[in-house]
Amino acid sequence: MENKRRSFLKTTSIAAASALLMPSAMNAMTAGSKKIRILIWDERSDAEKEAYDNFLGNCIADQLKKNPAFIVVSSGLNEVEQGISERLLNETDVLIWWGHVKQAEISTEKGKDIVERIKAGKLSFIALHSAHWATPFVQAMNEITKIKILADGTFKEEDLKFISPTKQYTIPKYDTRITPYVIERKFPDGHKTATVHLPICCFPSVRNDGKPSAVNVLMPNHPIMKGLPKNFKIPQTEMYDEPFHVPEPDQILFEETWEKGEWFRSGMLWNLGKGKVFYFRPGHETFPVFKEEKVIQILSNAARWMASGTNR
Repeated sequence: MENKRRSFLKTTSIAAASALLMPSAMNAMTAGSKKIRILIWDERSDAEKEAYDNFLGNCIADQLKKNPAFIVVSSGLNEVEQGISERLLNETDVLIWWGHVKQAEISTEKGKDIVERIKAGKLSFIALHSAHWATPFVQAMNEITKIKILADGTFKEEDLKFISPTKQYTIPKYDTRITPYVIERKFPDGHKTATVHLPICCFPSVRNDGKPSAVNVLMPNHPIMKGLPKNFKIPQTEMYDEPFHVPEPDQILFEETWEKGEWFRSGMLWNLGKGKVFYFRPGHETFPVFKEEKVIQILSNAARWMASGTNR
């Protein structure tokens, strides 16, 4: 398994719970400007009731509200403007996102709007588990891909052609070429163009048996991992296996492994303009992952640290 991990790293290519967000919740977001304003968005699917009586997002919100440094609001797909109105986003420092079976209901335009807020330093974004296919996360990965390709000055934007995955929400095979990747063309006059195949934002294997994962903290001195032991277990979680088709992260904070030999870069952090994107892999709506003390500690640490970089 260790050889698999090293080989992959070398070869990778590049809280209002009602149907309406009540004014009192909006007022909570605007009060106390020095506090960190957290919006937890949840698609609120029926499957969540198996492990969370009042939805997964509300469960996280109830725990984060115990921190006096936070103002926390929970919203959902069933609310006005899908729970992500411009006004509400304007009053948010950190957006924590849970999505699974209703990803396509959030438009590309809304995803791009959230990405622009991240780039401007107005918002930081935390994607939880199956939100690897959430519209804002996919658009963030697309934008990071574009920024990385343009960074060295080899190409101009007009020389790039972007190709989306042939079919969205499709699980790749183990031997699928890892995305994103670039195919270059060079002409006799020296001019170059490139076709950029955008990230699939998925991985080749999933196992929903609730077996425990072993967490290995790779960056114990990072603020997001503050107070966490070097190694710990998550008693019940869904398994994902590498390779994860996303741009190479700027930092990998922790990894998970399973008894059968699977491995995943489970705490991944990217810079995006003036903001940050954090992918937190552990989870599944039918397991009580987000009732685990260490899980909430990571999310709390992440919200506090990521908010420090927003234009508050």
